Amino acid sequence: MENFIIPMIIAATPLLLAAIGELVTERSGVLNLGIEGMMLMGAVVAFAVANATGSTPLAILAGAGAGAAMALIFSVIALSLLANQPATGLALTIFGIGASGLIGQGFVGIALEPLSKLSIPYLSDSTALGRILLSHDAMVYLALALAAGVAWFLYSARGGLALRAVGDNHESAHALGYNVVAIRYLATLFGGACAGLGGAYLSVVDTPMWGENMTAGRGWIALALVVFATWRPGRLVAGAYLFAAVSILPFYAQAVDTFLCGRAPLLCFGDSEDKLLTLLPSQFLAMAPYLATILALVIISRDVNLTKANAPACIGRPFRAER
Repeated sequence: MENFIIPMIIAATPLLLAAIGELVTERSGVLNLGIEGMMLMGAVVAFAVANATGSTPLAILAGAGAGAAMALIFSVIALSLLANQPATGLALTIFGIGASGLIGQGFVGIALEPLSKLSIPYLSDSTALGRILLSHDAMVYLALALAAGVAWFLYSARGGLALRAVGDNHESAHALGYNVVAIRYLATLFGGACAGLGGAYLSVVDTPMWGENMTAGRGWIALALVVFATWRPGRLVAGAYLFAAVSILPFYAQAVDTFLCGRAPLLCFGDSEDKLLTLLPSQFLAMAPYLATILALVIISRDVNLTKANAPACIGRPFRAER
């Protein structure tokens, strides 16, 4: 079981980082569809810095900075110039995909030293529970701490109340004296930094090498996670681990196939020594995370009241102070 749970926790970390940032952004009333592009830019900049300096912490900070810089571009266009937010976010994703591929051309095939795992003597490796909970890199725990901090901020801090007020009714928040544009700028920059952290985790921690489009749609899954969690941080954490579990099923299924084909060859198609395919083809299993995303959104959309109860009322709507 730990061979399934440990990879699941690792796979959930970039999703959780990107999604928790988008949750804060959307709570302020901003819809940024550029997560994929911000993650890719965070990934390639982090890899470049790690390759140049050999410092993983510095690379992770650089990745967060790259994501925040992309979010700043979005903020200027969508919040200051009042461009359409979904269109601006899509343009940001397209730009991030192209720019990251261009920047990363010289890094293809280069491998980095992975970030070392945390180790607590007599706890991290003595039992299965210790290996599952206490043997990960620092970024795994940072993502969980960030989710807990965001939950506290949104529901227990005065700043979180102001942010939610701006997202629910920006005109009333403005009348109360809140600087709507400044709050949305800060929320969007935070979301970009988190997306950059998610990308940096992929390129310098999870798989310490660069590959074009290495996020493989994780930014879009992070967007779906926010809706799936109905804008609640606790549900977001559970959803990230659920989606991660689905995403690693193809790899886990290979081990199951080996076991089944060795003991029951009739369950396998073809020669059990050459083809480790049981009842489902590998292509279908590779589609599983995206099918799960679509299914989750369909289920959530059936309960309109649940979605409306938690969704920011002003999400995607531009704010003009003169009104």
